[in-house]
Parts: sequence; structure tokens; C-alpha cells
Amino acid sequence: MVFHALSDPTRLDMVRGMLLDPLFNCSARYPNIPKSTRSHHLRILRESGLVLVEPVGTSQSVSIRREELDSRFPGLLDTITNTINPI
Repeated sequence: MVFHALSDPTRLDMVRGMLLDPLFNCSARYPNIPKSTRSHHLRILRESGLVLVEPVGTSQSVSIRREELDSRFPGLLDTITNTINPI
């Protein structure tokens, strides 16, 4: 399921953005993508186990599950951050 989630260019870019910038903001990065579509992409990333979504006040914090992914897929996240192919 992880590789399926990463097969979409937008989701791959989201993961890459979260890896490179801890303050990554999907709304600011993709203002032309409808909120429902951004939510759909984040749901796919969450259900695949790539990200952890935690409530913070009235919003949510989304972070990469780095330790779990590094143990299950060694080198995958490093490969994603070293691949230059932004949307």
C-alpha cells in the first residue's frame, strides 16, 4: 500500500515536502487543489502508514512516520528526498 500511495505525483510531492520541511503546509503548497482533493490525498497517505495525523487544537499536525518506514523500507525516504522531480 505504501508504494501505491507514492505512485501519485501529488502525494509523492507531499511526502517529499514533509520530509524536507517540518512546517510543510499542504494548503499553502497546493492552493489550486480543492480542499476535498487534498484531504483525499492525505487520507491515502495516512491509511498506507506513511504519515501520522494528530489533532492540535482546532487543526491537525501531519508528520512522516520516519522510524517505522525506515525499519520496514530502509533507504526509501532518503531516495524520495534525493529524487528531484517536483510538480
